Amino acid sequence: MFESARLPQKMTKKIFKKMEPELREALLAAQLPVIEQKPYSTLILVDGLDGAGKGEAVARLYGWMDARHLVCNAYGEPTDEARLRPPLWRYWRDLPAKGETAIVFGSWYQSVLRDWIYKKIDEDAFEKALVRIRKFEEMLSNEDVLILKFWFLLPKDVQEERLKKIEKKNAARHVLADWAALKHHKRASEAGEKIVLETSKGYAPWFVIPSQDPEYRDAALAQTVARSMSLKLEDGEPQSVAAPPVVSGLQPETAVDAIDLTEKLEKEEYEKLRRKYQDTLSELSDRKSMSKTGVVLVFQGNDAAGKGGAIRRVIRPLDPRIYKVHPISAPTDEEKARPYLWRFWRRVPRKGHFAIFDRSWYERVLVERVEGYAGHDDWLRAYNEINEFEQELTDFGYIVCKFWLAISEAEQLRRFKAREDTAYKQHKITDEDWRNRLKWDQYAIAAGDMVDRTSTNYAPWTLVSSENKRHARIQVLKTICGRLEETL
Repeated sequence: MFESARLPQKMTKKIFKKMEPELREALLAAQLPVIEQKPYSTLILVDGLDGAGKGEAVARLYGWMDARHLVCNAYGEPTDEARLRPPLWRYWRDLPAKGETAIVFGSWYQSVLRDWIYKKIDEDAFEKALVRIRKFEEMLSNEDVLILKFWFLLPKDVQEERLKKIEKKNAARHVLADWAALKHHKRASEAGEKIVLETSKGYAPWFVIPSQDPEYRDAALAQTVARSMSLKLEDGEPQSVAAPPVVSGLQPETAVDAIDLTEKLEKEEYEKLRRKYQDTLSELSDRKSMSKTGVVLVFQGNDAAGKGGAIRRVIRPLDPRIYKVHPISAPTDEEKARPYLWRFWRRVPRKGHFAIFDRSWYERVLVERVEGYAGHDDWLRAYNEINEFEQELTDFGYIVCKFWLAISEAEQLRRFKAREDTAYKQHKITDEDWRNRLKWDQYAIAAGDMVDRTSTNYAPWTLVSSENKRHARIQVLKTICGRLEETL
């Protein structure tokens, strides 16, 4: 599919000079309404062969656009900090807010290409990586990110000539992938063509730009960016991905409905088991092999189900330097301006550490679904997106433990009243808690759907009867210790 792009494309400096004011005007006309209205953010990926002038083209783009709302993120080999987290973490961390534009050098395609060219992965692994990238980009698109991907194409003889000039000048070269060195030109070109063919989608298209002529190259880049940003501003919502089907009847009993709330544990037995599992957790967390994994603990459940109490029993035997508790509330303005998983990717722990979430990304399919903060298509596709996120974590070696703490409607009412009557607990009860209680049945249905659609073999849900707090706390500790022992 690169045949047209291989044809020599020329533009005289005179024509380019005449076009330049029009290109600048078009870019600003496209960018300024986006800055003002903030309907979406923009990612411009710049890939291709060394010597194709990617840096020069981007520098010119900077000069033509409003640079105050433009940032360039360049990625080479991952830093030590990045290596301790899943590969996509650093890209999630740097996502621009709505209204902003980020130019990406060394994108998520880089390591896949490098590994393929140096034969570190086989064709099956290469294909699987492209599938995951497609899902990642589709999720970003559904979260109002405009993705524009540019492949700068260069014939081998022209590349050789340019690389010699760079070497002669001893110019500082940007830390882009060394897979594009001249000796790998053929394999790099073949891989690039395969990537463009398999990952160019309506929500994240590739644009192949012939780069022999700098003026033509830069004009083509600017023109495509301006046109794409303008079209996105006029366009409607992207097509959403449906959640996987779940078998159900007219009034199904879900796994959440089936939790046995009568389970209890007497105080004496509880103290004995608490000491046992806390000692075990302390010993496991101190093992040398912990440095090869990270632990993500997710606590969801009915309001007043005892999530905070369970978390306190988990962290008590842990070294405070290796864990962080993240209480999740309504997203801030900064978080609302980015895809909803952004704030959780930023909180992914480094290997050897624990991240404990008191509520989590599952609020998308619970509170946001029931209260109408997320549209039907948005929360429906979130099941797939959450499964992909958790698979990213587990594939990188993380342990993901998810707990749903359940109580009855009557027990919740008793605990709410107890909080109102106890001075040091009154901060725990809010008007919102009472409002949510009025939608008990809706939340129960949402919780059942959540467990059905997101309990996977790599990140299963543990359903915990929390009517008796002692029983719940022991079940949580026992589950965590079991998962750690199995992994370590």
